[in-house]
Amino acid sequence: MEILSKLFGGDARVKILRLFLFNPGQTYSSGDIAMRSKVALPAVRHEVALMKKLDMIKGKRFSHFVPVKRKKKMVMVRKTEGGWILNSTFPYLSPMRELLINTVLVRYGDIIRRLNSAGRIKLVIISGIFIRDEDSRVDIFVVGDGIRMVALENIIKTIESEIGKELRYAAFETADFKYRVSMHDKLIRDVLDFPHKIILDRLNFNANL
Repeated sequence: MEILSKLFGGDARVKILRLFLFNPGQTYSSGDIAMRSKVALPAVRHEVALMKKLDMIKGKRFSHFVPVKRKKKMVMVRKTEGGWILNSTFPYLSPMRELLINTVLVRYGDIIRRLNSAGRIKLVIISGIFIRDEDSRVDIFVVGDGIRMVALENIIKTIESEIGKELRYAAFETADFKYRVSMHDKLIRDVLDFPHKIILDRLNFNANL
C-alpha cells in the first residue's frame, strides 16, 4: 500500500478509492466512508470533494435505517440523507481497478504480523478476495490458541478499511480445528477443496494434505 499511497497521494485517498471501486453500486454518506475507511471526517470531505470535482463519484440521496433512542428503548428509524456513489461512466475506472484492486491488496507478511497479536496463531489460509475468487466462503481462515476474538475482529476491520470491502473470516482453536478436519467439516472442506493459499503453517498442515 505504501507505493500506492505515494502514487495516489496518501493512504486516505487509496482507502476511499478502493471503497468505491469494490462497491460500485453502493451509496455512502461521508460518515459511512469515515467509519468504513477509518479516515477522519475532514479528510473524507476533502477527498470526496476532489473525486466529485473529477466526476469520479456523483451525489445521490438514499435511505437507510439508523438506531434512535426513544423512551429508554432503541428503535430503528428510516433516515434519508445525501451520499455518494461511484460514477460508472468515469473513463478511467478500468485502469484504476487494475492498480488498486487487481494487485496484492495487503502484503501476506502484514496479515500474519497483525494476526499474531490476537493470539498464538498457527495456521492462516487466505482465499476469496485475496485470490480473486468471489465464490469462496471465507477470505481469511485462522487457526491458533488463545485467540482473542475482539482483537481479531479489530484487526479484520483494520484490514477491511485498507481494502475497502468487508471480509468473511473464520477462526478456530487448534484442537477444534483438528477435530473438524477429522470429521470432514463442511466449512473446512469448502475452504480446502477450492482455491486458497496457505500463508502461515506452524502446524505443518500443508505437508499432510
